[in-house]
Amino acid sequence: MQVDLPDVLAEVTAQFERYEKALVSNDVAVLDELFRNDPRTLRYGGGENLYGYKEIMAFRAGRSPIGLGRRTDRTLITTYGRDMAVASTLFYRDTMVGKVGRQMQTWVRFPEGWKIVAAHVSVIDEPRDQKA
Repeated sequence: MQVDLPDVLAEVTAQFERYEKALVSNDVAVLDELFRNDPRTLRYGGGENLYGYKEIMAFRAGRSPIGLGRRTDRTLITTYGRDMAVASTLFYRDTMVGKVGRQMQTWVRFPEGWKIVAAHVSVIDEPRDQKA
């Protein structure tokens, strides 16, 4: 298996950046588009466990658009072959002083394009030795 093929890495990076832009601007249509429409798709959030595309869509539709701005750090995207990737990033919000968010996404290429099939978001106290 080839890891980080340049063309595949560029494709997934573009989709990750599209996701990030949609997230901070609350573009729910794009966010919904980027998750796989499947009952097995899941998203573990900061305060919710969402099983299936319908639960993820409902969460997005009901989420407040206030305070979504953030800055990312240490983003790492790794591709495995031509059809699978993992994207990980740290994020910081002005409203989360002393905290760091962590986000991981598993991306899979389907005939309709790259889709997130699993995501995890959590927030922890910022480790003293890793301040951004």
